[in-house]
This record gives sequence, C-alpha cells and structure tokens, in this order.
Amino acid sequence: MKLGIVIFPSKGFQDKVNSYRKRYDSHYALIPPHITLKDAFEVAEDDVKNVTAKLTEVAAEVEPVEIEVTKVSSFAPTKNIIFFKVVSSEGLTKIYEVLNDGSFYGKNAHPFVPHFTIGQGFSSQEFEDVYGQLKMAGIDHKETVDKISLCYQLDNGTWNVLETFKLGN
Repeated sequence: MKLGIVIFPSKGFQDKVNSYRKRYDSHYALIPPHITLKDAFEVAEDDVKNVTAKLTEVAAEVEPVEIEVTKVSSFAPTKNIIFFKVVSSEGLTKIYEVLNDGSFYGKNAHPFVPHFTIGQGFSSQEFEDVYGQLKMAGIDHKETVDKISLCYQLDNGTWNVLETFKLGN
C-alpha cells in the first residue's frame, strides 16, 4: 500500500490554489493542494496500524502550525514546477524532521521546501511564459493548520485521506 503524509490548508485557500492548478497542474485531479511532509512510501496492509500509531504520537507532540505563503517560486532549472512558497517555520520543520529522520520508512529524497504546487508538466517555453505571469500576480496568505493527514494512493494515481490527526493536545 502506498502512503504519504501531508498538510491540507483551509478550503478557502485550496480554492485559491486550485484556481491556478486547474489550468497549470497536470496532477490537479489526483490530490487537493497540500504541503508534503513525507513522500510516498510503501507499507504492508498490516503495518498501517504502526503508521497511524506513530502519527498519533507525533501529532500529540506538535502544536498547530501557522503557515505563511508569500510568493510564487519554482524548482527551475531542476524541474519545471511552479509553486506558492510557504515560509519555513519551526513547527513545520519539526514535523518534517520527526517523520524523515530515517527511523520511519526512510528519508525524503529532496530537502524540505514547504510549498503548494500550482503548475507542472510544462515544456521549457510554457514554463517561462507561465512563471513570468504568475510571479507578477503575487500572493500573501496566512493561516493556522491544526491537522496532518495520512493519505493512500489508488491504482488510478489519485490520493485519498486514510486518517487525519489533530495537532496538539
């Protein structure tokens, strides 16, 4: 079973992100806007209870986290992916590090860059055009998130929430 761990923002902010994703993100239909805390990892069906136990423990130790989205950025030249950049915070980093210290289904392949993807799957020319437009649009959003979600992937590539864990006591 393929699992991943994410933070979903409020419905209002998801709608704003999706207004861009509908046009620019080839993965729009697969999962709602999110911050990836742990890349996809494989577990046996009977190991899921161990994963949920760990997430219950982690969630209890971490207070709700404020996220601040300040600008449009990209992973160019490595990848033609455009995103809303989330300012890294102590709370976000703490959750990420606990889930990716190597003791819990390995480490993420990439450094932690909290973000909401708004566009991917571009040719080089499309990327330059769209990135130039979106950088000018700008973004300024703050909210507090109080849940992390364990998601599982279906055979068709879509992701669904298996369980949600409330942060703090």
